[in-house]
Amino acid sequence: MTLAVWLALLPLRLLAALGLRRSLVLTCLFVLAVTAYGVDQDLGLLDPPAAARPARPARQAAPSAAARADIPAGYLRLYRRAASRCPGLSWSVLAAIGKVESDHGRSRLPGVRSGWNPAGAAGPMQFGIGTGRAGNAWARYGADFDRDGQRSVYHPGDAIPAAARYLCAAGAPRRLDRALYAYNHSWAYVAKVKAIAARYRARGRGRR
Repeated sequence: MTLAVWLALLPLRLLAALGLRRSLVLTCLFVLAVTAYGVDQDLGLLDPPAAARPARPARQAAPSAAARADIPAGYLRLYRRAASRCPGLSWSVLAAIGKVESDHGRSRLPGVRSGWNPAGAAGPMQFGIGTGRAGNAWARYGADFDRDGQRSVYHPGDAIPAAARYLCAAGAPRRLDRALYAYNHSWAYVAKVKAIAARYRARGRGRR
C-alpha cells in the first residue's frame, strides 16, 4: 500500500520540481487522497466506524407457558424462525398476528384455508390477494419460503415469513405501531396484537 501511494505521488513531485504553483499541487494531492480513501472503502480495506456497524439483534424472549399452551408446536417454530427475517422483531408479534387473524390456522372462517374473506384476504396471516379492498400484499411479499416448490398464501411456512417481511418493510421493529397499523388499519388491532404478544413472551431473558 505504501509503495502504491509513493508511485501515485511521483508524478506530482515531478510537477512540483518543474515549478508548478504549490496550490495546484496541494489540490491534486487532496483529490488523490479522497479517491484513494474511497477505493479503500469499496475494497473493504478500511473498517467502518463502530457506530456504523450493525448492532447485534437483541436476544429473543422465550415463549411463555401461555404461548406453549395456545400455539401449535409447528406454528411456534415457524414464528420463531421467521422473526429472524426482520432483525429485532419479536417472534411474539408474528404469533399475536397469527392468533388474531386465524387462531394460528385453526379458524374455519372463509379465506383461512381456501378462498378469501369479504375483504379479499387469505391464509393464516390473512394477506390481501388482489380480490378486494385488502389489496394484494401477497404479490409483493409472498414467496416459497419453505422451498416445497409452491408459493402458497394458505401454507404457514410461506405466509408467516411473508408477514415478517411485510412488517419489516413497514418499519418494524423500530416503528412497530406503524407497521402493525399498515398490516391492518385499526388502532384497536394494534393494541390487541401488542397485548397478546406481551402475554406470549416469558419474563426474563434468554432462549429456550
